[in-house]
Amino acid sequence: MDRAETVSLFRDRLLQVIRRSGLSQSAFARTVRMDRSTLSQILSPANDRLPRADSLVAIAATHRVSIDWLLGLTHEQSLDGDIVERQPLEFERDARSPVDERLARWHEEAAGYKIRYVPATLPDLLKTERVIEYEYAESVAFHPDERREATREKLSYLRRPETDMEVCLSRQELEGFVRAEGRWSGLGADERREQIENMIVLLEELYPTLRCFLYDARRHFSVPLTVFGPRRAVLFVGRMYLVFNTIEHIRVFTAHFDALIRAAVVQPTGLPDLLRQQLDELRESSGRARPPAGS
Repeated sequence: MDRAETVSLFRDRLLQVIRRSGLSQSAFARTVRMDRSTLSQILSPANDRLPRADSLVAIAATHRVSIDWLLGLTHEQSLDGDIVERQPLEFERDARSPVDERLARWHEEAAGYKIRYVPATLPDLLKTERVIEYEYAESVAFHPDERREATREKLSYLRRPETDMEVCLSRQELEGFVRAEGRWSGLGADERREQIENMIVLLEELYPTLRCFLYDARRHFSVPLTVFGPRRAVLFVGRMYLVFNTIEHIRVFTAHFDALIRAAVVQPTGLPDLLRQQLDELRESSGRARPPAGS
């Protein structure tokens, strides 16, 4: 995290401690031997500084939290007022569908932070129902009603003002979809055209909340992963998620993602035009002429 993120996270966690204490801000300030005005400055969104070391120690000791937690160096769950630190690495099994409740919860917990996402195929958040139905047709855990709900929820999430998401997608994966190669070999031209048109509309509508980059998989490799702000990094490994909860791990995966961004061969503002070119090629290859302008 950079300094601004650290200060923001500290402010959020200090507010949690104050609310859990049940005290007014004036009373809380007295418990840690701090002036009320100093506490107000620390809690101000305009503040860009952390409190003094002695104030951090007083808050941690008096209200039974760790300094590492206050500074965002560890993650926690509240249980009867105590701080319970999570395991640095967790295994989450049965990762089979884009409507997985764990994904929804992790997105909610990272609200307000940047989410960095390398999808396994096309981004689930941009898929049409017909593409999702094709891709997950053999899944015993994926009901048609869930597909429709997933579509509604993904659009609702992306349109929230606090959403900030970057996606890095392999250019070869996108081109393979257009040409119906590999996993997409049985997907019809109509479904592929609809998917590309849907991506164009959503990428233009949601920018800059959603920014999608293409990288060259011949030069760079990435496993499917999502970095949920400073909270966790999640790797998708088939039917299981590997969940990393330490700041050190999250920084490593964030650096990996940022390297993909720097090496991107297509920027977010250029992707819709590239998709239009591929849409033209798909129409031509399937024997359909481009519809007249305005139709």
